[in-house]
Amino acid sequence: MLPSIPARLRALSLRSAVLLALLPGALAPLALAPLNLWPLALLCPPLLALLTWQRTAREAFLINLAFGVAFFTCGASWVFVSIYTYGNAPLPLALLLTGLFTGFLGLVFALWQTPANLRCLGSHARSSLAAHLLCFSAIWVVGEWLRGWVLTGFPWLYLGYSQLQTPLLGFAPAGGVLSVSLATLLSGSALLLMLLGSSRVRLASAASLALLWSGGWLLQNQSWSAPSGDSVTVALVQGNIPQEKKWSPDFLIPTLDRYQQLSALAPQADWVIWPEAAIPLLYHEAGDILMHQHQQSLANEQAFITGILYDDRARQQYFNSITGLGLATGIYHKTRLVPFGEYVPLENWLRGLIDFFNLPRSMITAGREEQAGLQIGRLRLASAICYEIVYPGLVARMSRDRDMILTISNDAWFGSSWGPLQHLQMAQMRAVETGRYVLRATNNGVSAVIAPDGTLLQQSGQFVATVLQGEARPMLGNTPYMRFQDYPLLLLLVIVLAGLAIRPRH
Repeated sequence: MLPSIPARLRALSLRSAVLLALLPGALAPLALAPLNLWPLALLCPPLLALLTWQRTAREAFLINLAFGVAFFTCGASWVFVSIYTYGNAPLPLALLLTGLFTGFLGLVFALWQTPANLRCLGSHARSSLAAHLLCFSAIWVVGEWLRGWVLTGFPWLYLGYSQLQTPLLGFAPAGGVLSVSLATLLSGSALLLMLLGSSRVRLASAASLALLWSGGWLLQNQSWSAPSGDSVTVALVQGNIPQEKKWSPDFLIPTLDRYQQLSALAPQADWVIWPEAAIPLLYHEAGDILMHQHQQSLANEQAFITGILYDDRARQQYFNSITGLGLATGIYHKTRLVPFGEYVPLENWLRGLIDFFNLPRSMITAGREEQAGLQIGRLRLASAICYEIVYPGLVARMSRDRDMILTISNDAWFGSSWGPLQHLQMAQMRAVETGRYVLRATNNGVSAVIAPDGTLLQQSGQFVATVLQGEARPMLGNTPYMRFQDYPLLLLLVIVLAGLAIRPRH
């Protein structure tokens, strides 16, 4: 009975197939944070592949479009909070902009994923289900990589993030989150073939599944980095400043008082860290405040790090930055900016139309790719401000020969949506990819100390003013992913796709 399922699905009308594709599309994001129903990542993509198998290009496109729109609407609809609540857009316009955003992502997914139908690669219409699943998986992963680059990139909702609690996580230090995505897709494909294939195919699929999971387990037990010094105690100060008051001049003194009072609760900490733009002034306007923090930190023998907007008055440029005071030195300017949040595409047309296109920090300049960054004694930190932590290759490159990763953020823009918890999950993956401790300081949660294996050693609650204290150790050694990033995996996928495209016809 089970082998007849593909025939029954192919017999579905196009309308029925499109409607059915909405279900796995909406369920797949539930494999990620905050629900973390990771088996759905194994089940939903193969169902989409099955629905598109041996369909025409037009049919496959429409089915993929339905899946993609449902996937991004369910997984990324937190953008509505930013547009409606903090961008002050009218409700109908906020719904329209959110729909356009998730619809565009779904369209890009469909345009890229449709060639997984082997007819589009010029192969025979009766290509095997196994070949279709392999092509589908390879194209999916290349599509995830492209999504991190096209139009500045939206590297969110990668399938591999769902596997933080499984042995497949072992592939992350070797090939990054995209290699975990591939292992997840291949595992789901193997499970499907074990149900629907011939005896020979079932045996081969079971062997492949065992190889993937045992390989991930072996890699997970491989040490890619080692401690290079004593632990440091850190105090991550979470001010929980309301977003609507953050840039109000009337709330400047209460903001500074709150951060200083919370910092005083951790007098024994080696490092005190404030989150993104914690001081709501430009760098050169905050001279007295910064000098006070510098002198106080020196007196306490502490390193003090804070987010602040840096103004280069000579060039009339503004940067989203992290600066070190006390025992910490250096400054880092953010290199990957958030569209609309930090700069406005098509600025001459959009600026001023609605508040969302005129947010307080939407005139930021990107920093240089190569920067010295922050240093505390002999320890060098890799810094990532907010959205930068979601770029796997960027963090891997910046973390080479650095001792620890520091990321600061203000997730108040996400409200109580799934966005902050997805953001945290991506920071956990960066720890695994690099074999480094990650210190995550946020305005309103979730602040965290993350171990090199992705474990949350300490974490704060959301929407509370608190100081999170923990310990972290400098780590030495570069993982394979830090050295080579995504390029070996992409080369492998190109070879696989080329082989499927040029293989002899039956």
